[in-house]
Amino acid sequence: MSGDEDPRADLRWGTVPRLVEDAADRHPDAEAVVDGDIRLTYGELAQATLDVTRGLMASGVARGDRVAIWAPNSAQWIVAALGVLGAGGILVTLNTRFKGGEAAYILRASGARTLFTVRGFLGVDYPALLEGEELGQLSDVVVLRDHAAVPSTDPAGVGPVRSLGDLVDAGSSVSVEAAVDRGRQVGPADVSDLLFTSGTTGNPKGATSTHAVSLRTFGTWASIVGLRADDRYLVVNPFFHTFGYKAGILACLMTGATILPEAVFDVDRVLETVASQRVSVLPGPPTLYQSILDHPRRGDYDLRSLRLGVTGAAVVPVELVEAMGDELGFDTVLTAYGLTESCGTVTMCRRTDPPVLVATTSGRAIPDLEVRVVGPEGEVARGEPGEIVVRGYTVMDGYWNDLEATAAAIDAEGWLHTGDVGTMDPEGYVRITDRVKDMFVVGGFNAYPAEIEAMLRGSPAIAQVAVIGVPDERMGEVGCAFVVASSPAEAGPDLARELVEWSRSIMANYKAPRYVEFVEALPVNAGGKVLKTELRRVFAERRSMQG
Repeated sequence: MSGDEDPRADLRWGTVPRLVEDAADRHPDAEAVVDGDIRLTYGELAQATLDVTRGLMASGVARGDRVAIWAPNSAQWIVAALGVLGAGGILVTLNTRFKGGEAAYILRASGARTLFTVRGFLGVDYPALLEGEELGQLSDVVVLRDHAAVPSTDPAGVGPVRSLGDLVDAGSSVSVEAAVDRGRQVGPADVSDLLFTSGTTGNPKGATSTHAVSLRTFGTWASIVGLRADDRYLVVNPFFHTFGYKAGILACLMTGATILPEAVFDVDRVLETVASQRVSVLPGPPTLYQSILDHPRRGDYDLRSLRLGVTGAAVVPVELVEAMGDELGFDTVLTAYGLTESCGTVTMCRRTDPPVLVATTSGRAIPDLEVRVVGPEGEVARGEPGEIVVRGYTVMDGYWNDLEATAAAIDAEGWLHTGDVGTMDPEGYVRITDRVKDMFVVGGFNAYPAEIEAMLRGSPAIAQVAVIGVPDERMGEVGCAFVVASSPAEAGPDLARELVEWSRSIMANYKAPRYVEFVEALPVNAGGKVLKTELRRVFAERRSMQG
């Protein structure tokens, strides 16, 4: 069985609320979510979801209202997200590594009126990060989980802050029947979520997906990878990303698999969870598997339950794919390629593909999707490099409230221009070789130089700056900022360290440059465009000189 034909992707659910209902009917007593001491059956998950929907309705959330979640993976995240969709709301996800200004921008741009978040996670009081920020229409903050030992005070200017329990209690004024009816009013063509992604302009843009598109895409995904009802799926990929949210939560709901959310990747904890919970499905970036393989006490853990791994977002060594089977016991290892603007999925390898094909390509187009490699004159010959473009049902209708950016991304014939450069072999397998937009991937997270450069320019020590991705053994790539200092006399190791620390205080750690290299001037072409290929050459030369 190739897995291309998916009996679950026939749109019989149409919407996520109907999927939640159906999953409870099909698997009422099967474990849906296991998160520490929290264990929810599919029947209990449907009830908890309905409780959140009632609370949101009591709070005035109407169909089409945006509701944001800024929190790590947890059972509460799942319940809140499904509750939002059950109320007809549009889910907006925020990266947990964001600083206050980054989160506030997305809250404003989306027009979110309610925010679900946490306190005390890894020592961070998320609501406090928003103090002093312009928050647009935000008027309600709900804390899903308080990890702090000491109660926090509500930050000034950040609407009323209440607990998830308070929200659920408020929902008692809304009948169960009314909440069920609200979910059934949601239509397949309604926008289900708004996931923000950055681009060359430096401003994050919200890519929209509908209920029908998300379910069709990840019903197909689940079929191709072979996800089953008896699987126990450790979701290390963050829920704020398509991979964690849709290939995780939605795929499990469609198949009846058990979701085990992992708040933050820690190799010891992952090994312990795999062994104790008999985890069978473990997708993630290549660094996740390499960390497990390199663990000095890997042999102390029983990993025989592992059977399915799915990776991507970076070059995957053939040796890693083979080691995942030979040393970790995976029956199936697949790679894939996608982007948020195409519902996270464009191409996938298949279960019958040999390891060398899995490692050296990102697979071929999923069913009913067209993928081409094009140049200035149109489609290029097989094996020749060009920009990857995609057309079909997965492609977003557009960016939220941004017609100009939509027109720049999707041409008149409906082709989404991905900005990724690659080749396609005669069988249609795609190999990503470069990035038109200079994006680089840090441990599975997309980092966009234009956005990072815009933030770095806020330092008075920086006159000019250009950011590139450079190789890193553990993370795949990390950022390197080439800086023209405002005061050349101060350019040196001390200022470099100060700029790295300062950048970590204003942006997510994966965006913050690992290195700062000072130059007298940035190399540019005749049109004034920075020659980043030249910067990569300079970085390589300097590193080779350092031995």
